[in-house]
Amino acid sequence: MNFNNQTVIITGASRGIGRGVAESYAEAGAHVILADVQEDEGRKLEQKLKDQGRLADFIPCDVRKEEDVIRLVDFAAESAGGINIVINNAGVSRWKSPYDLTIEEWDDVLNTNVRSSFLLSREAAKHMKKQESGGSIVQISSTRSVMSEPNSEAYAASKGALVALTHALAISLGPDRIRVNCISPGWIETGAYDKLRQIDHEQHPSRRVGVPQDIVKACFYLTDPENSFVTGSHLVVDGGMTRKMIYEP
Repeated sequence: MNFNNQTVIITGASRGIGRGVAESYAEAGAHVILADVQEDEGRKLEQKLKDQGRLADFIPCDVRKEEDVIRLVDFAAESAGGINIVINNAGVSRWKSPYDLTIEEWDDVLNTNVRSSFLLSREAAKHMKKQESGGSIVQISSTRSVMSEPNSEAYAASKGALVALTHALAISLGPDRIRVNCISPGWIETGAYDKLRQIDHEQHPSRRVGVPQDIVKACFYLTDPENSFVTGSHLVVDGGMTRKMIYEP
């Protein structure tokens, strides 16, 4: 797809799904604003993309801090002349028994995964609403918004909140031509794909584990300016696993 003349902010851009999304938007012609708390990795990715002739800028950003988010948005708007797309991807997890999870750990997960997405959406929308084309925001949630394993309370709550935040923002920002959608990835392998077992693939109705490019394609679809009728949606990309009944034999 062609995203020439589009400015895209991506949080959590230095690794995993965020990195795959950032590289793909850059390859498609966008000016990518890479935001991450991992400064060394972020700057390496920025240099890699620039060496490829891509438009890329890395901004150190702790998405839990309002001042960092505002600084990120101001840089993007000033350096690129506007903001077209935001991908709220940054996130953390805590796999810990609810009996032992501290309130500080709970708050850190919710602040990193949810509050940051609201803050960035709010600040970016202030610029998007001034543009004739409006803009597009995508929240990266998780299938854990609708299903769980033990000891995932904070993470599940944060990802469920992102789904709800999506439809609320879609309604509030719709009059300003700003579309807001959500993607819930399932198992997306960002490490050694060739180390996966056959059973890992075969348990999926799709017969394979996902890769970052699967989420890239979903982002491209949801942020394509021609898809102006798509807003408030929750797109599950999980190889069919949330539709599969699982019982012990």
